[in-house]
Amino acid sequence: MQITTILAFITAMGGLEAVKWLVRYIACRKTDARKEEASVNSMEEENRRKKVDWLEERLTQRDEKIDGLYVELRKEQEEKIDWIHKCHEVELIQKESEVKKCEIRGCVKRMPPSDY
Repeated sequence: MQITTILAFITAMGGLEAVKWLVRYIACRKTDARKEEASVNSMEEENRRKKVDWLEERLTQRDEKIDGLYVELRKEQEEKIDWIHKCHEVELIQKESEVKKCEIRGCVKRMPPSDY
């Protein structure tokens, strides 16, 4: 091939800009590849950080919900224990009144005997 044919081919392919691009591509391809890889890695790390932040926030929300449920549970348990104490007091008063009950009214000789 003659030099004019080569120059005509280069001119047809883009001229001086094509030569510049070709030289830059050959000289900087490793650097460009590293830059692109670093960019991809940083985007992946950012996505991981976002996911971790989202998961931590979700975990915090669930912990708050569980804490609220425990507070509600303890309140219900306390109310139930209060009712149990009230029922036991009423039962004790009822048993005491059964013991103190006089079967013969207005009589000095109480049946059963009592201090009342």
